[in-house]
Amino acid sequence: QVQLVESGGGSVQAGGSLRLSCVASGYAYSRNCMGWFRQGPGKEREGVARIDAGGGSTWHADSVKGRFTISQDNAKSTLYLHMNALKPEDTAIYYCAASPFCYNYRPPHPTDFGTWGQGTQVTVSS
Repeated sequence: QVQLVESGGGSVQAGGSLRLSCVASGYAYSRNCMGWFRQGPGKEREGVARIDAGGGSTWHADSVKGRFTISQDNAKSTLYLHMNALKPEDTAIYYCAASPFCYNYRPPHPTDFGTWGQGTQVTVSS
């Protein structure tokens, strides 16, 4: 069984940076595909970034391209989300998620992932 624990959230001013971490435990097969999602107040959960641990391919939402970068350290079983040039609209709870499979032909959807972390709050003030 895979467990995910996020950290690194906080409050920053617009233009600032944060790095989110997600430490994973459990069968490596069950986390071949890792993703970051976020859910803002009154909004649906949306995909932010995804990484295919097998092939290394990545996907980033248009709203964060050029500002956010997903990466992983397999030796530490840790997934990262490097966030730069943060905007107030990035304010949300950020979740990491794991799945055995990546549907690389389309953007990630929450239903693609069966394992979720508890979430970490990111607040960006103007």
